[in-house]
Amino acid sequence: MEVRTHFRTIVLSDIHLGSKGSKAREVTAFLKQYTCDKLLLNGDIIDGWQLKKYGNTWKKKHTSFFRQVLKMIEQYDTKVIYLRGNHDDFLDHVLPLRVGKYFSIRRDYILKTHLNQHYYVTHGDIFDRITTHLKWLAYVGDVGYNLLLGINKFYNHWRAWRGLPYYSLSQEIKHKVKAAVNYISDFEEKLADLAQSKGCTGIICGHIHQPSIRMIGNVQYLNSGDWVESLTALVEDHEGVWNLLYYTPTTVDNKEEETSTEEEDDQQEDLLKSLISLSAMKA
Repeated sequence: MEVRTHFRTIVLSDIHLGSKGSKAREVTAFLKQYTCDKLLLNGDIIDGWQLKKYGNTWKKKHTSFFRQVLKMIEQYDTKVIYLRGNHDDFLDHVLPLRVGKYFSIRRDYILKTHLNQHYYVTHGDIFDRITTHLKWLAYVGDVGYNLLLGINKFYNHWRAWRGLPYYSLSQEIKHKVKAAVNYISDFEEKLADLAQSKGCTGIICGHIHQPSIRMIGNVQYLNSGDWVESLTALVEDHEGVWNLLYYTPTTVDNKEEETSTEEEDDQQEDLLKSLISLSAMKA
């Protein structure tokens, strides 16, 4: 019998399902390794911007992620809380929404941990002036980021052929460009202040694709990273201790065949049409 590690809480963010850069197969394989009482999907799980622009980027592997989430609800009574991000801002049209006892969609959330501490959970784009007030510029930035990911993909194919390890161009740029470093630092401090203003001991976020666990003053700052490059998740164990898990893709994951029935294919097509329709709606 397969034994899985069980956590009180798992936090995932920035999966960007529907985009070419999404590591959907890897994040689904990750969820098959663990169980949890509570799963927080903290924004940018679905990339509505890419679906709105291209419309045909949704794949079977993207649907498989949600099938795995449903299995966690059915088999382990996992409570799933989906928090809206900037790339899945189409959810503004339906939230707050509760589906049954175990699934809800919200704008933000306060998590009470095993140690009776309270963490404010938000995607984090509320403190991003570009995505909040200059959305057209954010779309331009999104195009540039996806171009960079495309270049990075070809570059790493060459590195693999040379026997060299994976190298992230975008992460390197974020660490070296002063404006990016200043932006990340400012982002983290503002979110820490927000958590403190709400009487919380910690903040849980995503958005900037920078996994982190650290103290900012008296506030614990936790960022779950992303599933485009970092492949990370935040987990809370049964002692209330938080850790970052880094997923390493295996050959089995990359070669895993995706099979589905005709009924499942129809469900996937219906889901895609619904997502495109929602992402195209005006706020």
